[in-house]
Amino acid sequence: MDVDVGKIEHYLQMVGEMSLQFGIKFILAIIVYFIGKWIINKMLKVVELGLKKKQVEATLHQFLLSIFRTLLKAIQIIIFASMIGIETTSLIAMLGAAGLAIGLALQGSLANFAGGVLILLFRPFKKGDVIDAQGHVGCVEEIQIFNTILKTPDNQRVIIPNGPLSNGCIKNINVEGTRRVDFTFGIGYEDDVIKAKSILMSLAEADGRTLKDSSIDIWLGEHGDSSINLYLRPWVNSEDYWPYYFEMMEKVKAAFDKEGISIPFPQRDVHLHQVASAL
Repeated sequence: MDVDVGKIEHYLQMVGEMSLQFGIKFILAIIVYFIGKWIINKMLKVVELGLKKKQVEATLHQFLLSIFRTLLKAIQIIIFASMIGIETTSLIAMLGAAGLAIGLALQGSLANFAGGVLILLFRPFKKGDVIDAQGHVGCVEEIQIFNTILKTPDNQRVIIPNGPLSNGCIKNINVEGTRRVDFTFGIGYEDDVIKAKSILMSLAEADGRTLKDSSIDIWLGEHGDSSINLYLRPWVNSEDYWPYYFEMMEKVKAAFDKEGISIPFPQRDVHLHQVASAL
């Protein structure tokens, strides 16, 4: 059997050249991979420092850091594969199609996730705040990535999805520390308005919870169908709002009764006209 030594040498030379080329590419890819790893670690430290300075909530902090780390490592792997000669176009297209399909299937959950990120970033409220949102009033117990948990005044647990919560109207009730208490008291048309206003002012000034550095406003606000309506507007600390409100309502009733100021209720006069019989 004749052996073509020339062809064997040719093939061996080709293999050697290809091995040398691949070896050089592989070594360069390894170098780039480790340089990229060093750069990624530096970038992650910068991002983490920025999140700490912004005082981003711990749950969101870890989540954003994880997303950023995963994205950078995916780019690093794609670059490495491309450098050693692996075709990455189809892989990227496949990952994009899979991401689109997952996004369409989970669009409701993704909306809640995006809402949670916005709430944790911009902080329209925080844990411990009392808010009025989506038809519910309660104290914020926990802000999760997908939901916000409230505890109502009667100790019920309400779980609100973050999607509609972030897109809707939110009333943060106690964030300012002080609140104005709005009272409306009706008195009879025959009662002394000046006397009634004096009684209301005395009661508000005598209560130790009324903030003395804020004005106490009293107006004759409305000529109602059955009463003259007086508006009382004192200021209190947020935590005193409801105790102050209920106790002041009781005090005003007792003081008006003592001073002879009536608190009218809706009345209607009915006049009967007798029609003479034709018989």
